[in-house]
Amino acid sequence: MTYEILFAGFGGQGIMSMGKFLAYGGMDDGLHVSWCPSYGPEMRGGTANCSVILSDDDIGAPVITEPDVLVVMNRPSLDKFEHIVKPGGLIIVDSDLVNRSVERKDVTEIRIPSQTIAAEIGAKTIANMILLGAVVEKIGVIPMEVLLASLKEHGKASFFDMNKLAIEKGIEAVRKELVTA
Repeated sequence: MTYEILFAGFGGQGIMSMGKFLAYGGMDDGLHVSWCPSYGPEMRGGTANCSVILSDDDIGAPVITEPDVLVVMNRPSLDKFEHIVKPGGLIIVDSDLVNRSVERKDVTEIRIPSQTIAAEIGAKTIANMILLGAVVEKIGVIPMEVLLASLKEHGKASFFDMNKLAIEKGIEAVRKELVTA
């Protein structure tokens, strides 16, 4: 089993954090892991993406050319990366910030209004954790309890409860999508 996941959006949206916590979860679950960040010329507000590879085999290179999963938090990232997702792959979109649907018919799209959900929870800054919960729920690459334990161990304690709630909301959003799909 090998999953290649690409997270993309603007700097400051928590793109690197999503990848980092997924990578920690994979390591804590005994998988081989690669986490490779890529920043645009500006840190906050510029483009940012990171790739995560989780595998039960050795990872030969950290470069992803055809991700299994793409998570996008802005329109430029969808425009840039939609075409490289593997046929049969998954694209998870923050529908509050991306004003178009996926054009490809050979991938699955899940649209989640993560900004709206995050605002309902009380902090728009956790929209990324909603999407992370959606990824882990949909592909099942690591158990959710491992992700939460990793978040508790490697994240800031003061943010854990809110991040946990955001991840749970991401799980809920995917389950609703599966019911209506």
